[in-house]
Amino acid sequence: MFYPGDARALAAEVDDLLGGVAQPLPRLGYPKALVVPHAGYIYSGPVAARAYDELGAARGSVRRVVLLGPTHRVAVRGLAVPSAGAFATPLGAVPIDTDALREVRDLAQVVTSDPAHALEHSLEVQLPFLQKMLGDFRLAPFAVGRASVPEVAEVIARLWGGPETLIVISTDLSHYHSYDEARAIDGATIERIASFATDLDHEEACGATPLNGLLHFSKEKNLSLKLLAACNSGDTAGGKGQVVGYSAFGLYEGGEVSLDDAGRTLLALARGAIEAKLTGEAPAAEPASWLSQCGATFVTLTKDGELRGCIGSLEPARALADDVAHNAIGAAFRDPRFPPMSAPEWPQCRVEVSLLSTPKPLRFADEADLLAQIEAGDDGLILEADGRRGTFLPQVWEDLPDKRDFLAHLLRKAGLPADTRLTRCKLWRYRVAKWKEE
Repeated sequence: MFYPGDARALAAEVDDLLGGVAQPLPRLGYPKALVVPHAGYIYSGPVAARAYDELGAARGSVRRVVLLGPTHRVAVRGLAVPSAGAFATPLGAVPIDTDALREVRDLAQVVTSDPAHALEHSLEVQLPFLQKMLGDFRLAPFAVGRASVPEVAEVIARLWGGPETLIVISTDLSHYHSYDEARAIDGATIERIASFATDLDHEEACGATPLNGLLHFSKEKNLSLKLLAACNSGDTAGGKGQVVGYSAFGLYEGGEVSLDDAGRTLLALARGAIEAKLTGEAPAAEPASWLSQCGATFVTLTKDGELRGCIGSLEPARALADDVAHNAIGAAFRDPRFPPMSAPEWPQCRVEVSLLSTPKPLRFADEADLLAQIEAGDDGLILEADGRRGTFLPQVWEDLPDKRDFLAHLLRKAGLPADTRLTRCKLWRYRVAKWKEE
């Protein structure tokens, strides 16, 4: 009743919700914690998707999710954990993190209650989004009943961990007020959440108990907080007589990495990897912690203004530092269009690094619809059909500014016949942050 029971339909719905989030530039880093709604996807799915879109750089790094949501059907004193070994969705099983639960077993407020979890949607509704964004992870689920702010904060503190751990609080806002009244109530609640209030009540947010605990501990840890999205069911799939409010927040540790600073570092890594290959010396290590997050990059080499090599990754599969070094060496020595780089020509070459955002599917009814959706100059495109695949970075628009011409050349690059109908193809788009040596 909250999302489709068929795996294919569920995957498509989650993809569509995530694909509906405005295409951002690539992110360096990801939230330490998210606050997300838990109604049926037709109601709160767009708000939840905006929150989960923040995890584009977390895949491969986050291995543990600590998920706390309110109990709706079974009263319980404390924070209830299940005895089961996994939670199942149509997208597959999510293993329970037994090590995490063992870390909090000695706390009096942590209890075992399978009934509290059996029909509790506030936790399960989050899992398909997490499965899509994170891939493999282990889950520490807590169905939160009557508990004090310090009791919840203590559990969160025990399981806070490092970059491998994500905290998720599941909560809706006000329930069953008129549209205008709900907007006023929820607006005030959002302001209180943004000020790290810890006395929210269940009329303001049904998950007030776990949310208060997170806000209490996050304030102690000096996290920053950002409102990501907010609306109510009257804005999505319901009437305006009685509505439920939804909001999404991200909470972040430390300062954000400047894209300019990141660019200088990534260019140096790419150049260093190539020079180390040419000289046989080991490249210098770069200690920046954000380089350990998974990332997808392209490295492009030019010589006297002409292309000299270009190799890249479309999806994050390894640490950003490793991906840049791997693709730099590939562009210099393994691009089949060019001979391997030689030491004498290397000083004439310039390096460009592109960092990709998470590709999102393009859903289109026909070719005209596709052309209308594509944003020339900004979109990188991936095209796939009949087992063949090709991509053009947004930089290619400089040489192919016409959309039809762009797509025709992309079909050719993918090795597909020129008369291939675009309606037979699957397409994804992405954005890039790019940096080029002078």
